[in-house]
Amino acid sequence: MSARPDAAMLFRRLHQGPDVLLLPNAWDAGSARLIEALGAKAIATTSAGVCWALGYQDGTMVPPAALRAAVAAIARVITVPLSVDIEGGYADDPSAVARLVSSVIGAGAVGINLEDGAGTPDLLCAKIDAARQSALRAGVDLFINVRTDVYLRELATGDAAVEEVLRRARLYQSAGGDGLFVPGLADSLTISTIVQAIAPMPLNLMLAADLPAVGVLRSHGVRRLSAGAAIAQAGMGFASKLARDFLTGSWSGIFEIATDYGATNQLFQAIAR
Repeated sequence: MSARPDAAMLFRRLHQGPDVLLLPNAWDAGSARLIEALGAKAIATTSAGVCWALGYQDGTMVPPAALRAAVAAIARVITVPLSVDIEGGYADDPSAVARLVSSVIGAGAVGINLEDGAGTPDLLCAKIDAARQSALRAGVDLFINVRTDVYLRELATGDAAVEEVLRRARLYQSAGGDGLFVPGLADSLTISTIVQAIAPMPLNLMLAADLPAVGVLRSHGVRRLSAGAAIAQAGMGFASKLARDFLTGSWSGIFEIATDYGATNQLFQAIAR
């Protein structure tokens, strides 16, 4: 299943506000279908969750072929736009990143996350340009959400952190990036400052315990909020508790929050194979 141009257009419109696009990130086809059924307007993957679901450590460890297969499996079961976290592109060579982007577009993605991590901004700019050219060749208006780890990796603090984020935002937008993703950013005043400085480029934040309420984020002009790996981690935590209880001979808790079998099975009834 290749990416649909109409889905790409819709996904881009979802970043134009005034509402915050809420993305409770999925990690496999089952979680993606469930999240869509709960009302999500788009599906985005969590790289960590996808890695764990496929049996790999997070951090560019998944083979590109396995990632493509996972994307294709998700795209098969949903009708809303799909965005895929490809971390740093799984390579330092921009041409290899271009091939990966072509692969996930071919599997059904209309958006990607591409991050700088510990790499240089210049390297990420080259990857962004390669990704954009790959999307143009595929005829898809790919939404490139560019992640900068200035706050997540504490590359700078205070005013210097804001200045560095804005410097990178200008570079990434010039290279072809559509949105700016700043995980680790949670201070309300700083969020407002960055939103205003990068406008009309939409700001994406990642869920954190100390993040302001979604209404506050909306008032600041934040356009996208991702759950990141939080839901996948919570699921693993809950599964750990239930499995541990079961192994000690206790299973009453398993039935307290379990989904109904018939209703869950029904989610997949009409999906073509």
